Amino acid sequence: MSLPSHRLMFLLLLLVTLLAGCSEQKLETPVTLQGDIFGTFYQVTIADPITAERRDALEQGILDELEAVDASMSTYRDDAELVAFNKAPVGEWQTLSAPLIHVLDIARSVGEASDGAFDVTVGGLVNLWSFGPEARPEEVPEDSLIEQRLAEVGMDTLELDVETNRARRLKDVFVDLSGVAKGYATDQVAAYLADQGVENYLVNLGGEVKVDGHRDAESAPWRIGVEVPRDGRPQAEHVLPLEDISVATSGDYRNYFEVDGHRYSHTIDPRTGRPIQHRLASVTIVDPSNARADAWATAMTVLGEQEGMALARRHDLAVLMLVRQGDGWQSLASPAFAEYFGRAMVDKLGIEVAEDVDNGPVAADEGSEQEN
Repeated sequence: MSLPSHRLMFLLLLLVTLLAGCSEQKLETPVTLQGDIFGTFYQVTIADPITAERRDALEQGILDELEAVDASMSTYRDDAELVAFNKAPVGEWQTLSAPLIHVLDIARSVGEASDGAFDVTVGGLVNLWSFGPEARPEEVPEDSLIEQRLAEVGMDTLELDVETNRARRLKDVFVDLSGVAKGYATDQVAAYLADQGVENYLVNLGGEVKVDGHRDAESAPWRIGVEVPRDGRPQAEHVLPLEDISVATSGDYRNYFEVDGHRYSHTIDPRTGRPIQHRLASVTIVDPSNARADAWATAMTVLGEQEGMALARRHDLAVLMLVRQGDGWQSLASPAFAEYFGRAMVDKLGIEVAEDVDNGPVAADEGSEQEN
């Protein structure tokens, strides 16, 4: 027996309404999207109420942003724009994408402000020390090879014309953007989410973090842990509340190799051509731009606690340093860091402010016990 046409139409409308309701059902917050990229991980946490369909669309958009940065700035992909630039004839201008020129300009700015402690032309040395795409055994290179590649390093070997999106290498340097590209990618993912109308999110790209809004309906701030290595594993030393800001951290304890009981950090000092040798284990920079924070964190790691903190005060940078002291750690913050988070919170966390320390931020490096 067939149903009257009006009843059949009612049932069809009811079915369509029920299906639409199911597709628009909000997921339980927060929603986490995660995966692997750039040889590390990405994790995006969204506290806005969203549907499964919107989650899938956002995830694809995030992957597109990450892929675009990888295709432009990777040194591990034969088809990357940066690889092509590194292979271009010396002295010839090359037209580059706007994002690549922008990141190179950030690198130049931080390089100049840090007196060369941050230098993206250090790639040849990074490769020599077995930390780059050039396949090499983990061993200490000959002094002659170090000096040879060191002679090629210097931001004056890289010329930019930002107005026309052009650049050229004046020597056969290997440009390596690993100290800034990850921060830029973090900024790009955050900008994409904001453009899509997402108001509350946390982007974590291999430890580079950018947040906006809050983590729950009670307007609680996002919280991140600043790690130190304990018993061979990273553990949170301090937990920082964040709102509408980014944080980048550089540490010497994650990527290294050992020869004859001596540890060689992946952070190469572009001024000496050798891995860093000091007590500074971790640097955290708080800045609206994660690309800028990423580059400055690398520069501070190269400089060490005294030079780095002096520069942080000079440039009014919000910096937190974790410095080795025997079997423990000294937590040291710049005045700008204390101002950003508030002295009460900084004191509660047991963080010393550099302006309160006599005769420089910490005891001199010379003659101290080295753990690198």
